[in-house]
Amino acid sequence: MNEEDVESGRLRPMPEDWQRALAVVAHPDDMEYGASGAVARWTDEGREVAYLLATRGEAGIDGMSPEEAAPIREQEQIASAAAVGVERVEFLDHRDGVIEYGLRLRHDITAAVRRHRPELVVITNHRDTWPGGALNMADHRHTGLATLDAVRDAGNRWVFQDLLAEGLEPWQGVRWVAVAASPFPTHAVDITTTFERAVESLHCHRAYLEGLGQTEDDARRFLREGAELSGRRFGGVLATDFELLTL
Repeated sequence: MNEEDVESGRLRPMPEDWQRALAVVAHPDDMEYGASGAVARWTDEGREVAYLLATRGEAGIDGMSPEEAAPIREQEQIASAAAVGVERVEFLDHRDGVIEYGLRLRHDITAAVRRHRPELVVITNHRDTWPGGALNMADHRHTGLATLDAVRDAGNRWVFQDLLAEGLEPWQGVRWVAVAASPFPTHAVDITTTFERAVESLHCHRAYLEGLGQTEDDARRFLREGAELSGRRFGGVLATDFELLTL
C-alpha cells in the first residue's frame, strides 16, 4: 500500500492479473466465514479456484462423534464450495483439532501447490489473534504457516524430492498469498453482487451451525456485519478484505 492509503486506512483492490487460485484452510467452514464472497466473484469472472482442507472437520461438533461428523462435514463443504463455483475440493486427512506444523503438513501442501499451479494462494488468518484481539487456534495458525512455507517449497526441486517421482515438477508461479480475516488487511474485493451466494455457502454447513447453536439468520448477520465493516474502508460497498503478501 502507498503511504496515503496507510494513513487513511483505505484498502486497495486485489490484483486481477491471474487465472488460478488455491485456497488452503484447516477445516470445512473456514472459507465460508468471510472469504467465499470473494471466491464467488472470482469464479464469476472465469477464474479457477480450488479448495484444499487439512482436515474433514471431524472434531468440530461437540454433540457428534468424529466418525459421524467427518462424512457429514465433508459433504457440506463440497456443497458449500459448489455454491460459489468451486468444483475441486480436496482433503488431506490431518487430524482435526491437533494439526501439527511440520514437514508432513508442508509436504502435503507443497504437493497440492504443484498439482494446481496457482498464481494466488488464499489462507485464513495464521497470526496469534483475530481482528479485535481474540485468540486464534492452533489449527489455523499451523495450517497457515505451513502453507506460507509450502509456497516456497513448491518452487524448489530439491525439497521433497519424492514429489518429482510422482511427476510433480516445481512450481514457482505463486505471486501472492492472500490472508483472509487478518488483523492487518491491505486489500479487498467488492462482493456486493455475490454476497447472497456467500450466505448460501455458509448455510450449507447446516450440521455445523446447528452444533454451534446458530441459526441461518445468525450466519447472515455475521457475514453482513463483516462485509459492511470491510466496505467502510473500500468505497462503502460490501467487501471481503485480505492481507496481501507478495512473493
